[in-house]
This record gives sequence, C-alpha cells and structure tokens, in this order.
Amino acid sequence: MILRGLLQQLPNFISLARLLAVPVTIYLILLGELLPAFWVFVAAGISDAVDGALAKRLKLESEIGAYLDPLADKALLVGVFVTLGYVGQVPVWLVILIVFRDVLIIGGALLFQTLTHSLHMAPLFISKVNTAAQITLAAAVLAKPALGVALDAVPEMLTFIVAMTTFLSGAAYVIKWGWMAVIMERNE
Repeated sequence: MILRGLLQQLPNFISLARLLAVPVTIYLILLGELLPAFWVFVAAGISDAVDGALAKRLKLESEIGAYLDPLADKALLVGVFVTLGYVGQVPVWLVILIVFRDVLIIGGALLFQTLTHSLHMAPLFISKVNTAAQITLAAAVLAKPALGVALDAVPEMLTFIVAMTTFLSGAAYVIKWGWMAVIMERNE
C-alpha cells in the first residue's frame, strides 16, 4: 500500500527534484563550474521527459503534477537563461523574450482562472517544442565551454529556433485563452 502510494507520486518527486536542481545549476554557472552545471542541467532536462512518460504510460497523472511539472520547467529554464544572459553566454534580448513569454503565460493562466474558474493545465504542442528547443540551446551553450565541444553554428541556429518558438508559443496561448474567454462570455 505504501509502495503503491510512493509509486503514484514518483513523477511528482522527479518534478520536485528538477525544481531543486534550479538553484544548484544557477550557482554552478555563476561560479564558472560549467562542467557540473552542464550535467546537472542535462539530468534535469532528461527528468522532464521521464516524469511525463511515467505519468502518462503508468497512468500516474495527478492534479499537483499538472502544475508542478510546468512550474519546474519554467523555473529551470528561466533561471538558467537569466544566468546565462548575465554571464554573457546568450543574447540578452532572448532572455527578455523567454522571461516575457513565461510571465505572459503565468499571468494569463491566473487571469483566466480568476475570471472563469475553469483553467485546465494542458501544454500546447508548440509549447512542448519550445521547451525542448530551450533545453537543447541551454545544453549546447553549456556544453561548449564545459566539454570543449566546438558547436560554432549550433547555438546561433538554436537561438533563432528558440526565439521563433517562444514567440509562437506565447501568441498561441494568448489566442487560445482569448478565444475560450469569448466563447464562455457568449454562453453566459
């Protein structure tokens, strides 16, 4: 019985571990310890796929997990990108775009829930693509100095992909929630 209860919460424990990896990763980047920062970040990025796969395949999805998983993703990616921007590893304009999109999504979700009391957390496909692109870019940026890997054109290409998917993802959420609010208002 206890084992089943722990298994039921395994995806949430993995999301929580990813959330706890955020300050560790940021601290390591600020110290210039990029090799351990790279590996902690990669482990956190892999954990994002693992907790989602476990939750879906083993039917371990939970309401808290629906909020904890995207919170851990946002904290990790925003924290890492702000730090990488601070140390000059990614363009500041990209950091601003990423942070603005996440503030827009969080603010929009809070507003939608406040007005409609019917928010259902379900990431859009473009948002999943954006998260994967952000994880890949951050890993590539950390890999170059940490592992001595020459990825010259890769971060530049990934920066463009992240910028586009960040913009499209933010716009998609604004359109989705706006349209849902209009429909709900008409039905009242």
